[in-house]
Amino acid sequence: MEQSLAKKNQSSFSSPILNPGSINGVERTSLGLIGTTEKANFSVQFYNEHIVRVRFSRSAFTPDLNYAVVAQPESGLQDFADEEEWFVLTGTHYSVHVSKATAEVRFVDPKGEVINQDEPGLGTSWNGEQVTTYKTLQPGERFIGLGEKTGPLDRRGKGYQHWNTDAFAYGPGSDPIYSTIPFYLGVHSGLVYGIFFDNSAKSFFNFGASNNRTSSFYADTGEMNYYFLHGKSIPEILSAYSWLTGNMPLPPLWSLGFQQCRYSYYPDQEVINLADKFRQKEIPADAVVLDIHYMDAYKIFTWHPEYFPHPEKMIHDLASKNFKVVVMCDPGIKAEEGYQAYDEGLRENLFLNYPDGQPYTGQVWPGWCHMPDFTNPKTRDYWRKWMKSYADSGVRGFWNDMNEFSSWGQMMPENILFDFEGQMRTSREGRNVYGLKMCEASYDGAKEHLQGKRPFILTRSGYAGVQRYAALWTGDNVAYDEHMLLGVRLVSSLGLSGVPFSGYDIGGFVGEASPKLFARWISIGALSPFCRVHSMINSRSSEPWSYGEEVEMIARNYLRLRYQLLPYVYSLFHEASVTGMPVQRTLAIEWPHQDEVYSGAFENQYLFGPSILVAACDSTKELVKVYLPEGGWYALYDGKYFEGQQILATDSPVHRLPVYVRAGSVLIMQDPVQSTEQKSETVHLHIYPGKEGSSFEWYMDDGETYGYQSGACVTRTLHSENGKVTLSASNGNFVPAWKHIRVVLHGVSDGGSMMCNGKHVKTETIQHSYFLPMLKFDPLESAPDVGSESVQQFVIPYTPDEVVIAFPPI
Repeated sequence: MEQSLAKKNQSSFSSPILNPGSINGVERTSLGLIGTTEKANFSVQFYNEHIVRVRFSRSAFTPDLNYAVVAQPESGLQDFADEEEWFVLTGTHYSVHVSKATAEVRFVDPKGEVINQDEPGLGTSWNGEQVTTYKTLQPGERFIGLGEKTGPLDRRGKGYQHWNTDAFAYGPGSDPIYSTIPFYLGVHSGLVYGIFFDNSAKSFFNFGASNNRTSSFYADTGEMNYYFLHGKSIPEILSAYSWLTGNMPLPPLWSLGFQQCRYSYYPDQEVINLADKFRQKEIPADAVVLDIHYMDAYKIFTWHPEYFPHPEKMIHDLASKNFKVVVMCDPGIKAEEGYQAYDEGLRENLFLNYPDGQPYTGQVWPGWCHMPDFTNPKTRDYWRKWMKSYADSGVRGFWNDMNEFSSWGQMMPENILFDFEGQMRTSREGRNVYGLKMCEASYDGAKEHLQGKRPFILTRSGYAGVQRYAALWTGDNVAYDEHMLLGVRLVSSLGLSGVPFSGYDIGGFVGEASPKLFARWISIGALSPFCRVHSMINSRSSEPWSYGEEVEMIARNYLRLRYQLLPYVYSLFHEASVTGMPVQRTLAIEWPHQDEVYSGAFENQYLFGPSILVAACDSTKELVKVYLPEGGWYALYDGKYFEGQQILATDSPVHRLPVYVRAGSVLIMQDPVQSTEQKSETVHLHIYPGKEGSSFEWYMDDGETYGYQSGACVTRTLHSENGKVTLSASNGNFVPAWKHIRVVLHGVSDGGSMMCNGKHVKTETIQHSYFLPMLKFDPLESAPDVGSESVQQFVIPYTPDEVVIAFPPI
């Protein structure tokens, strides 16, 4: 009775919501369909075998600007059928059904299972200028990704907004914050898919919040323009998304080291003293980051005449200590006659304007400023040219901040005009892409002026595709445990959204971390893609030694571990630059249908590459639960073996973050070093036997130039199976500096039957630890135990030829 009444009401209901109506004409293309409905234009076209683009507009389609999308369509269309009720486009992996009566779209796998579909009766529609697509909520459906979004890993039941915002001291549930990456993944019924909504206006995503019928995505203005991605696995979808929006460039090796920042280090002698102290204390580090006080009156492209009278000399002195310099780059150009960057920008009309032609003026650090219009190619040329002054001083890293963009009051008028490559839009569509286009100009300028050396660009704000130019950090976080774990989830979510190089301010930017919190945070941060400490003005110092002797030792140990792992980490970044696979990987990537992965108790766990499981946890907890997925796992500290698919209660004292190594893997490591400039002569192969096999591509180049693009690089595959590890012969023209290979076998008490290249080898039994022993600080208590294990090892000369290592299987 209720259902029939609902249908009667539905048939007679008059709505202000505008739907496309029925299809009244189509044109077949090599990619799919372009057509018209009663009230709209539409197209459904394959981009490749994994990706279909769907567009709806009430007027003619706008020309593509391709700010996010760089791929050209290749087609994955295999077949077309004109059925009674549907047009059916069949691709390699799935088919797309378009309703003739309503233009609603559904995506179906070869078995006939619905992957994703428009909600019948709703589909795509307009509410005034606002355009929305409603999707049917599938039973048990989960939603992950969506870029830099706070909250839980599984976003089911939540709603989010994309509007790039300077979110100082944002909370664990704040939304929006700094960046817009409108790409998410859906998981249900053993299936996975992705949707990228490419509309730079203010947009919204509702994953079943306040309703039990639909998920939806909508924008305040512009077209409905989304890309549907499907594959057998999440890595396959991430690879397709990175193909669509571009892969990250291979970063310089030094940028993967530790970076120390403060708001602010000055004068120049303090910066030199800081570098000296890192070296004296033997805490590995590669960069000092200068916040706004290095500038003259906070004006970009200047140096403070008293604090930094001779920047070239300071940077040269730091280079002699193996430190690089990264500088803050804010977009605001102080409106001051005689300031050359201002005079040129005003003369050439390179700033954002009001509709009456007057430049927009907002207050930022230097005072009243004009904002460069980075959607204007002439402005990007101007910015690239000005970056030469930094490069000529020896600066190697460029930190783009305040680029949401931020101005005091945080209420940029929405009538400001953006050039948009000559197509002219307002800030309604320009705000979310501002940071992306600033990063493009910064990257291109640095690349042009660094004389063949790879730049490092860091940004606070961006849009989809920002990975092509910059690493991203999660802004002004706060010094407490919940925020530390939120940062872990943010980085995991960014990894799901095409941004492999990301991180957070270790220790928290706002507030002051306790010694325990800083110790826990730096242990997690050392096993994250981007590793930087940063703290706010008028707060305590946040160098590793400023929290006491015990915390200093903990920081030294974990940063030392990061530097030992750099051959492994650099290989992960190479993989990310080729496939889009993130460096930090939520467990949902490999086990998307496991309930435990989404549990509040385990959602902060992640894989650092394929082999290292990190269980990020609260600094105040010394006993925590850890979920071990299927397979075998070794505890990092004592080598104890555990079968997977179980929940463990494990000790988590502040000096021992729960970390596990996957059985069957090989960790490629090196000797401890103090910076990436210091070269290790010995490469270490840490073998963790397991019934499961693994394969890992070890990548090497000079870590600094673009020589790898012309073949000056080497790859070697490490293939592991139960009882044997094969290191393939070198493939490439680069000659690494290794002199020795140290093989370390974990989990085997007797190495007497080990063989290398068909010959028995004599092994040595040693007590192994990745960490230096903790000192005894309290005479009434014993020193904290970092753990150790008995392992078998042998050393052979480094060879570019194949190496086969055999050992007792387990």
